[in-house]
Amino acid sequence: MRCPDAPFGHLQRLTDNVGLLQHADGVVPLHTDGYSVDDVAHGLLVICREPSPPQELVVLGRRYLYFLTQAQELGGKFRNHLGYDRQWRGQPGTEDGWGCALWALGTAATRGPTAGIREESFMRFSRGARVSSPSAHAMAFAALGAAEILDSRPGNHAALALLYRAHVAIGTPAADAGWPWPMPRLSYASAAIAEAVIVSGHYLGDDRLLRKGLRMLEWLLATETRDGHLSVISRQGWSAGEAAHLPASDQRPAEVAALADACMRAATVTADDTWLAGVRMCVAWFLGDNDAKVPLLDDRTGGCSDGLTGVGRSRNQGAESTLAMIAVLQHGRRLAAASARTSVGQDDSPPGAGIRTIRD
Repeated sequence: MRCPDAPFGHLQRLTDNVGLLQHADGVVPLHTDGYSVDDVAHGLLVICREPSPPQELVVLGRRYLYFLTQAQELGGKFRNHLGYDRQWRGQPGTEDGWGCALWALGTAATRGPTAGIREESFMRFSRGARVSSPSAHAMAFAALGAAEILDSRPGNHAALALLYRAHVAIGTPAADAGWPWPMPRLSYASAAIAEAVIVSGHYLGDDRLLRKGLRMLEWLLATETRDGHLSVISRQGWSAGEAAHLPASDQRPAEVAALADACMRAATVTADDTWLAGVRMCVAWFLGDNDAKVPLLDDRTGGCSDGLTGVGRSRNQGAESTLAMIAVLQHGRRLAAASARTSVGQDDSPPGAGIRTIRD
């Protein structure tokens, strides 16, 4: 599988000495919309997923972590939006920003490039894990951070308790084979919901729950596949019984990134490499195997278009889309590297085992 290295040039362009600017007009960062915890958290996430990041990326990781520490209050909640005037908007809460922050902090606590980043991130994760959210999506994002903590700190009580609360908040997947989803509607980052169920079943030792999560993901991947390529549901969502929804008029890179993460997770916990086909489809979507047959990755800028329609792509390259593209290409490069090792006889592991090495 052809997969370019994940480019960080546009991410660096969007980052100033405070944090990561949310939006861009074309490739030009927009200062008027300021910064969001969601995007900064995903910035920290991709830095910590990068193997042996160069010093300039470590600097970015420290900046993103510092932003998150400033956003967090003593009780563990997070303020979500900082204006370009350096004034926080709104009150601390447990919306998606809180969940994404815990996901990033859990990842940084386990995979951070320096001891200082790992230690500070673990302390901040532990503080944030004291609270919960009524939002299933926020709890799903937080659960992914808890899973990262459990990889490095098996049996951590705060992470296990957070996983259990996430499972309760998400609910039980429906028994209906035509709609095996715990909610009446698919919305945004749907695969993160399935991945949270998978990690809850895996780390809580509940095989039945794990199988339900895998069935959810299998159904979602089939639902978001059209003519052999991904055609993901738009942010407006889709419910059972609605008219045909593919191709969606507004496909977002973040939906594809969530699907890649979930398929990689499924391969990890099951040692079943057939899940990696889903990851490869996600990589291919960014490179042009999509409804419009155009790449979302901009080789010239290192950015990613904010959305895809059936006939074209957005000219704007904001933080969310660029981070989603980086995350998916990181998965793709790890798969390509593992395939190369296998082809030259350097990896004689049983089927499915190689994916554990890729994730570690």
